[in-house]
Amino acid sequence: MKQKITIKTIAKELGVSTSTVSKALKDSHEISKDTKDKIQAYANLYNYKPNSLALQLRTQKTKVIGVILPKIVHHFFSTVIMGIEEVANKKGYNIMVCFSNESYKKEVETLKVLSNGSVDGLIVSIANETLKNKDFKHFLDLVSEEIPLVLFDRVVDEILCDKVVVDDVGAGYKASKHLLDNGRKKIALITTPKHVNVGTLRRQGYEKALIESYIKTDTNLIIEIEEDLDIKKQIEKVFEQDIDGVFAVNEIYAANAMRIAKEKGLKVPDDISIIGFTDGLISEYSSPSITTIAQHGFTMGQQAVELLIERIENETDTFKPKKIVISSDLKLRESTKSSS
Repeated sequence: MKQKITIKTIAKELGVSTSTVSKALKDSHEISKDTKDKIQAYANLYNYKPNSLALQLRTQKTKVIGVILPKIVHHFFSTVIMGIEEVANKKGYNIMVCFSNESYKKEVETLKVLSNGSVDGLIVSIANETLKNKDFKHFLDLVSEEIPLVLFDRVVDEILCDKVVVDDVGAGYKASKHLLDNGRKKIALITTPKHVNVGTLRRQGYEKALIESYIKTDTNLIIEIEEDLDIKKQIEKVFEQDIDGVFAVNEIYAANAMRIAKEKGLKVPDDISIIGFTDGLISEYSSPSITTIAQHGFTMGQQAVELLIERIENETDTFKPKKIVISSDLKLRESTKSSS
C-alpha cells in the first residue's frame, strides 16, 4: 500500500518548490511541459489526492484566527488573549478562542474543527494530556498540510512551526537566586509533572541557582503537582520538611503555599519567603502580596499573532520556523525580603 503523500512530499522528492508542484498539478502555463509531466506522473503513481479542506483554507481567507488554550482559569492565558486580540484587530482579523481543558481528545477534536476552513491559522498552547501522551500527530498533520501554526508557552521540538516561549530556565534561576540572596537555604520547589516542559525548564533554573550556591538539590523538597488531585493536600506534604523558602511555578501553587504557611503559624517573609510565577490578581491581592515572576503574557500574545499573520499573508516555498524567547522579570512584593 503506497503511503499518503502531500504537495510537500512531491516537492522534496523531485527537488522543486511546493508552488511549482501546486502549479503543475493545476496544469499552469507557467511550468514547463517536462516538469509538469514529471510531477503529474509522480502524483499519479502515488495516487495523490489534494486535501480539499486544506486547499480551501489556503485559498479562501476567513480573516479569523483560531486560539486553543489548555484552561481558562490562569491569569497568564487571559493576558495572552488580550495581546493576540489587540494585534489581530489592528490587522483586520478576528479571533476564535477555544479550550482543550488539558484533554488530548478535546484538543484533537478542536483542532480538526478549526482547521476545516473556519480559520486562516492557529495559535496553540499544548494540553497537559497531549504532553503526557507524547502524541503530536494532529499537529504534525497540520504542519504537513501547510496550515499556519504558532505554538506558545508549552511547545515541543518535534513540531516544526513558529514558537513563542518565556525564558523558563532564566526565570526559575532568577526566582531561586532571589530566595538564596534572602538567606534561604532550604527552598522547596512546587512544580508540574515532568512531561509539562515549562515546569521542567523552571526546575532547571532552580537547580542551577542551588549549584551556584553550593547547595545540593534535595528531591524531598521538590513536589510535582497532579492537578486532578487536591492541590493543597499535595503542597502540605512539602511543609513537613524544614523549609525556609518556596518557589512555586504558578500563582495558584504560591497562594496555596502562603495559606499553608499561615495555618502552621509561620510568618511571611520572616520565617519563610515565597515566590510565585505569573503576575496576576491572586499575587497582587494576597496578604502579604506575593513576589512573582512576570511572564509578559500580553507581549507573548502579540508576538504569537504577529508571527502567524506573517505566515498567513506571506506564503513562501522555503519555511524556516522562528522561535521568539521572551525574558521575564522579578516583581518584588511583601512575601520576600528585598535583597540587600
